[in-house]
Amino acid sequence: MTESLLFTSQAVAKSFAENSWQRLVFNEFASTLTSKSRPFPCVFGVAGFTASHLRFGFSEAMRAEDVAQALTAYLPECRRYGRNTSLVLFSRPGPAASLASYEKRFWALLRELSQKDEYNWSPHIPETLDHPLWEFCFNGEPIFVVCNTPAHVNRHSRRSSGFMLTFQPRWVFDDILGDPQIAANSTGKVRKRLAPYDIVPPSPALGAYGDPDNREWRQYFLGDDNRPATCPFHALRPDEAEKEVNKENAA
Repeated sequence: MTESLLFTSQAVAKSFAENSWQRLVFNEFASTLTSKSRPFPCVFGVAGFTASHLRFGFSEAMRAEDVAQALTAYLPECRRYGRNTSLVLFSRPGPAASLASYEKRFWALLRELSQKDEYNWSPHIPETLDHPLWEFCFNGEPIFVVCNTPAHVNRHSRRSSGFMLTFQPRWVFDDILGDPQIAANSTGKVRKRLAPYDIVPPSPALGAYGDPDNREWRQYFLGDDNRPATCPFHALRPDEAEKEVNKENAA
């Protein structure tokens, strides 16, 4: 991880040379979110970038240690960054792997990250992934996670030059989508933008948090087609998984 863990948009330009990999991946991201001819589907991300609510980090290989350090620096301060904040982490681009390899890497990283978390799992969030109220947690904070990769060809909204992760605190969605009418308008706008942006139709995995049929983990890593995803883990922490299995066996 770079010496300074978190950067604003302005700090990225001041901290890295124009031909550095950090500037190249950041400039790609900035161009994507500010495009007028091809509006990016996630209106919350666009609003956050425009208002300088986002924070950025760079890791050569996106190790769990690096991600943990960045989240530990970001989460205690994130509420003062703005209502559309997210933490966006870039890795150094290299030879592209298969989509399946990136998916496996993503879930392995999340599991390792969860095991490094020194805080207890949020008491308001179920430990098992197969639950409508499950969300990834770190430092006791529920967080929605998005993975972008170079292997996404049809789903352009999840494509990037390198392995890229976005962490958006759950409270951001709660604040913005707390009103049903605002929520309906916002999600409708996102879906309207997705239709012409991606070659593949919007994923059926996209849903509202808390809906009985929704599972948040399905939205974290979307495939390049709309085949159903399979649940990677029962729970991210081995001890949590064991506790849940014991509960089921005792029932």
